[in-house]
Amino acid sequence: MATVREVYQYLDGLAPFSLQMDFDNAGFLVGRGDRTVTKILVSLDITEEVAAEAAEVGAELIVSHHPVIFHPARSVTDGGPDGRILLSLIEHGIAAICAHTNLDAVAGGVNDALAQKLGLVQIEQLHQDGVDASGRPYGIGRVGNTVGAPMYAPAFTAFVKEALGDKVKEVRASARLKSHPVCLTAGEGLSFEMEKYFQAVQPDSAIKADRILELNVEHPVFAALESAVTADQEKAKQYATLLYDQALLIAGLPLEDPAGYTDLVCSLMK
Repeated sequence: MATVREVYQYLDGLAPFSLQMDFDNAGFLVGRGDRTVTKILVSLDITEEVAAEAAEVGAELIVSHHPVIFHPARSVTDGGPDGRILLSLIEHGIAAICAHTNLDAVAGGVNDALAQKLGLVQIEQLHQDGVDASGRPYGIGRVGNTVGAPMYAPAFTAFVKEALGDKVKEVRASARLKSHPVCLTAGEGLSFEMEKYFQAVQPDSAIKADRILELNVEHPVFAALESAVTADQEKAKQYATLLYDQALLIAGLPLEDPAGYTDLVCSLMK
């Protein structure tokens, strides 16, 4: 039989308690670590009713989501519900392990489970707080798309940036585009006109303006790109390259690989 401490260590491996947020108090909060466990009661909160049920069914351990001790206890008496809960646990020899924001944040935890249950696709962490000891990114919150809904703009731009690599400094959803799918804007410093000037007077010049690709995510062309992201990511990367080349042409800039552009257009028309 496992002990309370061994159950805690197992849970710590699934959702490390070190991932919890600063305000939280997740962990092994009540009981003896060497107590043998034959029955575990799982709950969202540890209320008086939950504590009574655990005692009734003979559970030696309660694993809950919300911590049974959240703020420092100044007293533990039967004068209030918090005190009565702790007294009940102690008197019946019931331990409590609470996995809260660590279980929310970990990859495959509560946030991911809820997102999957809602049928979301292209699920991403809303905010990455770090990487755990196993190399898994973690963070509170998830964002994704419902099937058939437009792709979430940050996920969309991130995919295109990854596909284009160092060709562009940044990819962003555009607030200016209405009818065109893409455009290029220059970053701070050198403008495209200055780049063209240097290219004219010194054709071998490597001086280039920073390229920022703006996407009109409301344009119908992005429905095809969204479908490809889900069904065929290699084709989606080809679409991203094609859009970048079109943006170069619109900006009056030379294509980096004219023959490659022609081949790409022909391959996508098959």
